[in-house]
Amino acid sequence: MKKDDIRLIVPVDLPAAIGLLTRLPVRVDAEAAMARGAASAWAYPLVGAMLGMLCAVLATIAGGIGLTSGLTAGLILAFCVIVTGAMHEDGLADSADGLWGGWDKARRLEIMKDSHIGVYGVCAIVLSLLLRWAALVVIVEMGAYWVLIAVGALSRAGMVVIMATLMNARGGGLSQSVGRPAAQTMWLGVGLAVVFAVLLGIPEAVLVAALVTLACGLIAKAKIGGQTGDILGATQQMNEVALLTALVLSVT
Repeated sequence: MKKDDIRLIVPVDLPAAIGLLTRLPVRVDAEAAMARGAASAWAYPLVGAMLGMLCAVLATIAGGIGLTSGLTAGLILAFCVIVTGAMHEDGLADSADGLWGGWDKARRLEIMKDSHIGVYGVCAIVLSLLLRWAALVVIVEMGAYWVLIAVGALSRAGMVVIMATLMNARGGGLSQSVGRPAAQTMWLGVGLAVVFAVLLGIPEAVLVAALVTLACGLIAKAKIGGQTGDILGATQQMNEVALLTALVLSVT
C-alpha cells in the first residue's frame, strides 16, 4: 500500500484501530496499517462500540448469575481497564499532571512525557473510576446495559475530532506518528457514533459528547497549543464520565 493512500475505507482500518486502542489479539498487516496512519481513525468509534457491546454482554452474564450491581459495575470497569491496557487512564493522568502542574508549554509537555504520576494524575484517575463506577451501578440497576455501546462509540469519536482539528503539540510521540485524519475521515467516525446513539435511543448524548470534546480541545490548545496522545486519552475519559453521568440523570 502506498503512503499516499487516501481511500476513505480499507479492510485494514478496523483491525488496525483494534490493535492500537486495545490489547485484544488481532492480526494486523503492520505495513498496511502504518501506511494508512490516521486514515483508519474513522474506525475508532467502532472499536468503542465493540467494547461497549462486550461490557453489555458481561453485565448480562453477571446479572444472570446473581452478582450485585456494585460488583457488576466493578467488573465492567476492570474489563475496560484490562482490555485497553489502561491506555486512556494513563492519558488522563498525564494530562492532569502536565496541564495543571506546569507553568508554561515546555514544562507542561515535559511533565506529560514523564512516566511518573503526580497528585493531579492520581486524583484524576481516582475520580474518573469513582464517577464511572457510581454511574454504572445505576445503569446496571436499570438494566440499560446496551447504552454502553453508544458511550464507547461517542467517547472515541471525540478522540478523532481532537486529532483532526488540533495540531500535534509535541512534534513526536504516538499521536504524531499516527498523523492527522482528513475531514472526511473525522466526519465518518462522528457519523457512526451518532448512528449508535440514535439507534439506542439516546440522541441527546451527542450534544454532551460535543460539548465535552470542545472543552477538552480548548483547554489543550490554551495550555500546550495542540494535542498529544495523552490529550486524546483524557478526552476519551472525560467524555465517558460525562456521558455516563448524563445517562444516569436521564433515567432517574
